[in-house]
Amino acid sequence: MRTHAEWIARAAPITLGAARVVLGVLWLHEGIFKYSAHFGRADILLIAHSAQTNTRVPQYFTVFSDNVLRAWPGLFGVAVPLVEVALGAVLVLGLLPQPAAIISLLTLLTYWSSDQLITQYPVMAVLSAIIIAFPAPSGHYSIARFRHARAATNVVRDGR
Repeated sequence: MRTHAEWIARAAPITLGAARVVLGVLWLHEGIFKYSAHFGRADILLIAHSAQTNTRVPQYFTVFSDNVLRAWPGLFGVAVPLVEVALGAVLVLGLLPQPAAIISLLTLLTYWSSDQLITQYPVMAVLSAIIIAFPAPSGHYSIARFRHARAATNVVRDGR
């Protein structure tokens, strides 16, 4: 019979791995949606304009918007969905879960600063925080771990 601690030790990697994959799928959805909606330069300029006129946007973001977003709207129009898709892929595959979750949370904080809040962002923030807090179990079931285990098996089998 398994103890309570043994059940938790078995369930943690599965639960946290599922949280990582769900977060990744949500980021993939965000990025793919932006690509399909032809997100780009005009959207970035709209965000920059909104930052100037919206009293909920903090001053630091307005300064960033005026000096950076307005200077390179085409770059950010391409970079935003690209970062979202890359984050999604990295999280789904389990590559560097903690750094990806940190970037995820920082990206969400940037979106909140610009007053671009949608329903799934709080859920994504909580999932990011959980992965940051528990990086090892959240990356237990991942491509990187699978490749490492497979390489170790080959070494044992080949006698190297």
